[in-house]
Amino acid sequence: GLLMALDVPQERGLGHLDQRYLDGLEVCRFPLLPFLQPLPLDWMYLLYTIMFLGALGIMLGCCYRLSCIAFLCPYWYLLLLDKTSWNNHSYLYGLLGFQLALLGADRYGSVDGLFRPQKRNAHVPLWNYALLRAQVFIVYFIAGLKKLDADWVGGFSMGTLARHWLFAPFRLVLSEELTSRLVVHGGGLVLDLSAGFLLFFDATRTLALVFVTYFHCMNSQLFSIGMFSYTMLATNGLFCRPEWPRGLLSRCPPWLQGWLPSTKPPQPSPDCHYGGRGAQGGIRPRQHLAAAFTILYVLEQLFLPYSHFITQGYNNWTNGLYGYSWDMMVHSRFHQHVKITYRDGLTGEVGYLKPGAFTQSRRWRDHADMLKQYSACLSQLLPRYNVTQPQIYFDVWVSINERFQQRLVDPRVDLVRAPWSPWSPTPWLLPLLVDLSPWRQRLQELEAQLDGQTDAVFIADFPGLHLENFVSEDLGNTSLRVLRGKVLVELVEQQQNHSLQEGEGMQLPAGQYHKVHTVSAEPSCYMYLYVNTTALELEQNLTRLRELRERVRNGTEQSPLPPELRPILGEAPPAGVPLDPVVSLFLRREQREQRRERESSLAQRLRRFLRRKFFLFRRSALMTLIALRNLALGRPSPERLAQEVTFANWR
Repeated sequence: GLLMALDVPQERGLGHLDQRYLDGLEVCRFPLLPFLQPLPLDWMYLLYTIMFLGALGIMLGCCYRLSCIAFLCPYWYLLLLDKTSWNNHSYLYGLLGFQLALLGADRYGSVDGLFRPQKRNAHVPLWNYALLRAQVFIVYFIAGLKKLDADWVGGFSMGTLARHWLFAPFRLVLSEELTSRLVVHGGGLVLDLSAGFLLFFDATRTLALVFVTYFHCMNSQLFSIGMFSYTMLATNGLFCRPEWPRGLLSRCPPWLQGWLPSTKPPQPSPDCHYGGRGAQGGIRPRQHLAAAFTILYVLEQLFLPYSHFITQGYNNWTNGLYGYSWDMMVHSRFHQHVKITYRDGLTGEVGYLKPGAFTQSRRWRDHADMLKQYSACLSQLLPRYNVTQPQIYFDVWVSINERFQQRLVDPRVDLVRAPWSPWSPTPWLLPLLVDLSPWRQRLQELEAQLDGQTDAVFIADFPGLHLENFVSEDLGNTSLRVLRGKVLVELVEQQQNHSLQEGEGMQLPAGQYHKVHTVSAEPSCYMYLYVNTTALELEQNLTRLRELRERVRNGTEQSPLPPELRPILGEAPPAGVPLDPVVSLFLRREQREQRRERESSLAQRLRRFLRRKFFLFRRSALMTLIALRNLALGRPSPERLAQEVTFANWR
């Protein structure tokens, strides 16, 4: 896209910033609670080990309550430690872990049942099922309610998803636009709203299982969402009759049933109340408490996604911390430009930081609370680089759901000293220009009119603000056109000003800075049109080489190839003749395409998946063993430790 140049001044010592970060000396973190801090690295691996053993114990039903605590406490500690890792999926795992700690999920096929006969093959109270089913129902239904948003219904949330190969069968009978509106957005809305109801009733459960399974299998291929799709597939069994695992095992061969959990009817449990079926005594206080907890928990889960009027400081263009609202995939963002400016409080000297310095996350770009935390962290770190009393300014340009690119926060406000409270609106957060939302259809029409070499960036800015931009020399044909309002274009090097109104435009010089000032009383809207002439020329040269090779192979090329072009036919370059850079790029592209064709089969994909998972688990196991050894015996010399980590990272 349009390149915007930001320099890191080397003379102030910031040139070594990335290396000091990689060395682990300085890292900015984003905990939900300020007092939460990570443990030393070796202790963190011990924490991961405890959480893994807890998850393993839950799966096997071994020391069940203790295993739940061993998993739950480290998990929520890690979740609250870093808001940038929050999403609906990680939040759901924490909720399910909390519920499992209260439920009797070790009554069937568990290790505990082998040693405690009263738990072996015993009934489970109905409220256990009700709690888990209600949680899954809320995930579906609230997600559906959130998709009633105008952006989702209008087809702007996942505008390009219909181009994925998974939707190719739908595109045989529908256009790409109709596939996006009807299948991606309409189908997602209907499924989320209806899935919980259809799964609940016996008459519709089979149909629901088919559609829900297809839906989650598609999501596993469409999005990088980890194990969430497989987790939701596993929850399908919660809505079936409780005895379905017993019926499935009863169909196994007799010789195998001896090694499997019992298929006999379950024994009564003191945790259950059997009503008129021979129950002794009334409902106990513990059962009253379980019923009250279930009702209160469900009400709390229904309230939380709409509680953003309380925690107003976490509201941005979307409400609340992304994680507990179940607004999955409703908002898509595209960041065109992020600039971090620092000013020395004593000397007034101005410099720029690389976006994302001191952190590996990019989530801070969309949340005012994280921008505040990031600025506070930078104000503590920059004095080490001879920046006294630093002031930090952010200029974040983002488009949400195919709207104009616009600023998220006021770039004139020093966020180090700016106020922020979790209970009140953020004063330096700029509003989303929802009045310009109807322009999206017009923007799509403008893009459709462009040729294949021209790209466009649509900008909206507030009165009194300006955009400082740099046009790369590669973008040899860049122009600006005003769509609404009035702007003043300042050419910095030429010291010229050009006033443009709606419908007017101008050519911008390449290799120079310019500023676009919004001088109208209303927000201005304008567009950049640009052609990457360098990339265009390169593609044209590659196309000529491809056509030349085809002519040589089919015998229509009469003139002999020069020696420097012979490698495109698979021949080795002549001795002493250097390989042309364009020919080298052409050959690399050909090799990538051939490798992609070879590895496109299902077997090759499965092999790559298993290989990737193997090295992931290998590294995790080795790093955990190294950390436990360090805690037990102390750390070895840095040289040996570096060799061990290198071996763990080997692929």
